[in-house]
Amino acid sequence: MIESDFFNAEQTKTLEDLFFLKKDREIIAQFHKMEMMKESKQSLAKVSGITNDKVLEKLVELEVRPEVLASLAMIPLIEVAWADGELKKSEQNAVLAAACEIFITKSNPDYELLNRWLKHKPDAKLLKAWTVYIKGLCEHLTKQQVNALKKDLIGHAKNVALAAGGFLGFGEKISKAEQKMLDKLTAAFE
Repeated sequence: MIESDFFNAEQTKTLEDLFFLKKDREIIAQFHKMEMMKESKQSLAKVSGITNDKVLEKLVELEVRPEVLASLAMIPLIEVAWADGELKKSEQNAVLAAACEIFITKSNPDYELLNRWLKHKPDAKLLKAWTVYIKGLCEHLTKQQVNALKKDLIGHAKNVALAAGGFLGFGEKISKAEQKMLDKLTAAFE
């Protein structure tokens, strides 16, 4: 009987060890997941200029990759810059400054794509694809998150529109074509 008790005590100890080992692994896995989420949020914030923490958390939850978001953040900039059919040097500089702000540098693969779009107006399909993506993304966000995302992305685009400064710096700061494009971009969030 003593041998049986010893065996049970040994088994119990082994089961306890296995239980705590499993719990330790779960805690470690949860810690790594939280660290990866933190890194992903930082990466998403860096490439998009989005500052709202809840929007960033939702993007991480939806598994939106930083490289995808960087491309998405560039599209409103390009569309506004080309809205009137030509790209002014001031608009080009504003696009590059905004891209730099969202960490799209010469070493970033998106920089080459951005340069191509600065030289040649992208196909209208690009805006359609962006609109569909944004509408789909917004379905998963709260109203506050949608507003924060819209504020960040449209804010950068509006700065590009303001860079043109009207005719010789006089008159309307944002052309009618640029305002129409800003309205179209904004509508994607509704």
